[in-house]
Amino acid sequence: MTVAVAAVQAEPDIAARKNELYADAVVRHGATPVVLDATASPPERAAAFAAMDGLLLSGGADLDPILYGQPIAGSVGIEPDRDALEAEAWSAAIARSVPILGLCRGLQAINVFSGGSLLQHVDGHVGAAWGHGPAATHPLRVEPRTALGSFVGADGPLVVNSYHHQGIRPDDLAPGLVASAWADSSAGDLVEGLEAADGRFLIGIQCHPERIDTTPAAFERLFAAFVAATRAARAARAARTARAALEGTGRG
Repeated sequence: MTVAVAAVQAEPDIAARKNELYADAVVRHGATPVVLDATASPPERAAAFAAMDGLLLSGGADLDPILYGQPIAGSVGIEPDRDALEAEAWSAAIARSVPILGLCRGLQAINVFSGGSLLQHVDGHVGAAWGHGPAATHPLRVEPRTALGSFVGADGPLVVNSYHHQGIRPDDLAPGLVASAWADSSAGDLVEGLEAADGRFLIGIQCHPERIDTTPAAFERLFAAFVAATRAARAARAARTARAALEGTGRG
């Protein structure tokens, strides 16, 4: 999983705790996370990407608008080194056909790396920073006939936390992705859940479900499904390797 460099954030202790929450969310379901930030060396990155069974893109700073062909018009706290790390991780994950889960910035990264864009500022969509007071919240409308809907349910709006100031309008959504959840905003309907149209495990959610004190318990099923998908990806890859070895022996 990719995270912010805690030491360079304005509040390093809080940033480190945020990073821990992402890891805890998959550990609860039996995964062993490999946590990378932008300080990871090229050999560390190469080793992690070569062994990855899945990729979790976590929350954090705004993506550089240059990545989607726009000038800065509301984006703040840009971290080009993190953008570069996650672009590498994304390319490796796509090449290995592993499950990908994006949370908050991670959802936005999935959209941008898939060829979409972002609305760089949405008025009234963010409250107190984590650790500095009650979270802003809003209803989330989940599409029932989506993977996300199958995991978290779609019988009615879920109330989720809101720690972001950017968003994805329908026209910003990348080709090959479909909207799986929506939220109202001052800019109109925003895509706050997305997934791959072809059914592979590529899911993004705009809220922070790892912050379990302000997220419906149903989102634990999303983390469980992600970890299960990584195990399935590993098993499938092992089976392919075994078949290739047997075929190679037979040809010899």
